[in-house]
Amino acid sequence: MEIMQLVPTSLHIMMAGLILILSFFHHESPRYLIKRGRADEATAVMAHLRQLPAGHEYIQREIATIQAAWDTEVDATRGASWSGRLKELFCVPSNLYRFYLSAMVQVLSQWSGAGSITLYAPDFFRILGITGDETSLLVTAIFGIVKLCAAVLCALFLVDAIGRKRALLAGITLQCISMVYVASFLTSVPQLGVTEGFTVPAGKVGASRGAVAMIYLSGFGWALGWNSMQYLLTAELFPLRIRALATSLAMGLHFANQYGNSRAVPNMLLPAGDGGISPLGTFWFFAAVTVLGGFWVWLSVPETAGVSLEKMDRIFSLSWYKVGLHGYRASESQENILDEEKRGSLVPGRLESVDHASVSEMEQSRKI
Repeated sequence: MEIMQLVPTSLHIMMAGLILILSFFHHESPRYLIKRGRADEATAVMAHLRQLPAGHEYIQREIATIQAAWDTEVDATRGASWSGRLKELFCVPSNLYRFYLSAMVQVLSQWSGAGSITLYAPDFFRILGITGDETSLLVTAIFGIVKLCAAVLCALFLVDAIGRKRALLAGITLQCISMVYVASFLTSVPQLGVTEGFTVPAGKVGASRGAVAMIYLSGFGWALGWNSMQYLLTAELFPLRIRALATSLAMGLHFANQYGNSRAVPNMLLPAGDGGISPLGTFWFFAAVTVLGGFWVWLSVPETAGVSLEKMDRIFSLSWYKVGLHGYRASESQENILDEEKRGSLVPGRLESVDHASVSEMEQSRKI
């Protein structure tokens, strides 16, 4: 038993140590170097990241954009107190919408069920018909390996390749399919997890194993969707001047919901007569949250892959109902128009096709 307790703890220490060692071989962020006044180093790092010469026009323009944004933020925050930053977060509509996105991501991700399944995996597998301590531990260990491999695969190859929003919607879809299947199976055998000593009928063993497979599928969906996005979106949305404050609040909400979920699920699994909603009700709840989350992501969350902080301001200068559906395309279109203006190649009348209200909002956002 002591060995079983030491191994998980040791793994945490080893992973933390590995991250610490590898951090010494990392390049500093170009934005951080600009912030420290080390523009030459920032240019060299950017050239390394983009695999282009330091004197390349694209590198010079990107560094100049970062420098201009930093100078603007220094002017905007000079003399600002913590209360001023708090006011900017909640009183500027574009920033408030960003915080709304980061807050909803934390709430929906934690209540979608994947974290609960990881925490109480042996209990869920026992409800689905996996009996015996050794078998339960083996199935739980395999589930952990599946989630680890899926997390590495998605983080390194899929999320950036297919885009943040597509990855999130794909992951939620897989989770939804899994939750609906497990909830349907438990609905067909409502005694599971409710009646003490009840086991899966012989005719339902195949469906039971299918439910276990769906738990594994939900782990992959979680790794592709909510698991990555609850951190990436929170880190990418906010301007530098309020990022620390906003991220702290969002992650506080993250851990509050994580704690609340871990405390609520055992009570949710109880039979209705004991104040719970039973296992089948619990999984139907998870399914409902994933459906709601998928619709919310489609409507409200913009694509942020490859979007710089400067372009992010353009996205959130749009009206709230346009951000999720049209934000990325609008920012790219406006960027192309601005580039053509700089090169003097803008076709007369082209600006008439642009949403002038959106452009006005963008200018107002820049002034703020």
